[in-house]
Amino acid sequence: MGVVYLAALLVTLGCMLLLDRRFRLFFWRDAIAASVVTLVGLAFFLVWDIAGIAGGIFFRGEGVIATGVLLAPELPLEEPVFLVFLVVCTMVIFTGAMRVLDALRRRAGRSGTP
Repeated sequence: MGVVYLAALLVTLGCMLLLDRRFRLFFWRDAIAASVVTLVGLAFFLVWDIAGIAGGIFFRGEGVIATGVLLAPELPLEEPVFLVFLVVCTMVIFTGAMRVLDALRRRAGRSGTP
């Protein structure tokens, strides 16, 4: 049971990457830019987490679904995987929304509707 959360994170990350591949939204549109955005986002949120841990705000909860592996005090192995998922999910949703909005604008422009 100790890997359920990590496995769920990896499966959902894989699903986001499949959507990304299907519609060429983030990594499959520009892999270098997507890698930079993902690494910067991961670094930002890890610093945020470390500051929260140091300030006594964030604590690791005990759960039977987690691996129990700690990368640092109060920083479980699953946290960086979750943060990568968070960044990728956000960027896939953002780029997908931008594509939909652009299509709606083009359609409105062709029909002469403001």
